[in-house]
Amino acid sequence: MHASSIVSYIIGLLVAATLVHALPRSPRSPFGHSRSSHIMKKRDNSTKYVFAHHMVGNTYPYTVDNWASDISLAHSSGIDGFALNVGSDDWQPARVQDAYTAAANSGTDFQLFISFDMSALPGSSADDAQTLRNYITIYASHPNQLKVDGRVFASTFSGESSTFGQDSVQDGWKSQFTQHPDLTGENAVYFVPSFFVDPSTFNQYQGIMDGDFNWNSGWPVSLTSDQLNSALSGAGTSLGSLTGAITSTISQAVSQLVGTMDSDTQHLQALSSVSSSLSYMAAASPWFFTHYGVSSYNKNWIYLADFFLYPTRWENLVANRGSVDFVECISWNDYGESHYLGPIEGAQPNSQAWVDGFNHTGWLDMTNYYATAFKTGSYPQITQDKIYMWARPHPKDANAPDSVGKPTGYEMDQDTLWAVVFATAPASVTLATSDSTSQTFSVPAGVSKLSVALTPGGYMHGTVSRNGATVVDLNPSDYTFNPNPQTYNYNAYVAYASA
Repeated sequence: MHASSIVSYIIGLLVAATLVHALPRSPRSPFGHSRSSHIMKKRDNSTKYVFAHHMVGNTYPYTVDNWASDISLAHSSGIDGFALNVGSDDWQPARVQDAYTAAANSGTDFQLFISFDMSALPGSSADDAQTLRNYITIYASHPNQLKVDGRVFASTFSGESSTFGQDSVQDGWKSQFTQHPDLTGENAVYFVPSFFVDPSTFNQYQGIMDGDFNWNSGWPVSLTSDQLNSALSGAGTSLGSLTGAITSTISQAVSQLVGTMDSDTQHLQALSSVSSSLSYMAAASPWFFTHYGVSSYNKNWIYLADFFLYPTRWENLVANRGSVDFVECISWNDYGESHYLGPIEGAQPNSQAWVDGFNHTGWLDMTNYYATAFKTGSYPQITQDKIYMWARPHPKDANAPDSVGKPTGYEMDQDTLWAVVFATAPASVTLATSDSTSQTFSVPAGVSKLSVALTPGGYMHGTVSRNGATVVDLNPSDYTFNPNPQTYNYNAYVAYASA
């Protein structure tokens, strides 16, 4: 698209975005092809994509420049696009328009698509669906809008209860969205929602779903401390006695629980029983901790992310890439749930107490390696020595004068420093958590996962040495494993350094 065309297009968007809640329904499209003819079409799934979930609700102060910065950083980190999570705030359409403007200005093929947050957007009347359709029609012809099979890609968070005034959820989504006359021709939708339903019911969504986004596949959401203890007991240990480096026996036992493809397999089997043309989007997430009291969002729990959840999850996705079309990283900026990969910016949802000072961009840097492997089928050559380290800021059993209380599931967390090393050649790695607590490992060329016990009152320090010389030295000065916290914080402090 020429520069003059882009300018004209953006001016049109400025007008259209202000009308996103009020546009009249368009007349019946002359194109008129049916949804069912698409759903049975065999897709060419040779091209893989990696996206990041971007919470528009946390971007109130954003400008086009902020979006441009996010797009540039994500693009350089192996991410192909943003899933723009949109809610009901009246200012969000303007931020979405800014995101599309920044993408058009980026000079890249960075892709955007709308992920309707149906936990926030109303879905009880036919009029409620108009807002959803407007987002599709406004951006359908944008050069950076993701399209699959020539149709506008869209997703959701939830939506399994939205009837849009019809007799059933299925009739609501079909008549008011996927098969509505507004969304035909160039506005036709390729719909991959995250409906929290039993996968065995996917056959009830024919004519609605072109694929499935398995949101909860990013974490072991149903894992309990009893199940983890059972796995550890088979490795000769338990949660109560597990300290120090994680041995290969323990890693093997826990690998059956953390970062697995079990949930994916269940969803993939259900999809294949409906149609071979349906696509599958898996989730990858580095962490999960949320800490809102009953007077706020009333969310206070963790999902276990220890035992190298993020790299392990990616390794399994790469190994099973033939079954996975898309991966969505959860998230770019969902600070309230502590799984953000991007920088801390914008507007936090009252999560400053456990987010400020806890940068996660080390995980974003790591993402490039795995995203490249997922998309190409081959892990890239490691050309730079790197070390990544992360840990929580206080012992899991510490007591704090915090009225919100400890999060559900905290018992499964480990007082452990986790480290991943990218080595260009065999090297020696030393991890220390106090002046008297350290361990040295010999690592081969490639990727190594290492761990040591954290020391109350101590720190994190990692070095990579080769031929008697230190090539990487990571010693963050602003991290302390505080035994006496004033509030509970089960977020992760992430640090990284390269040669």
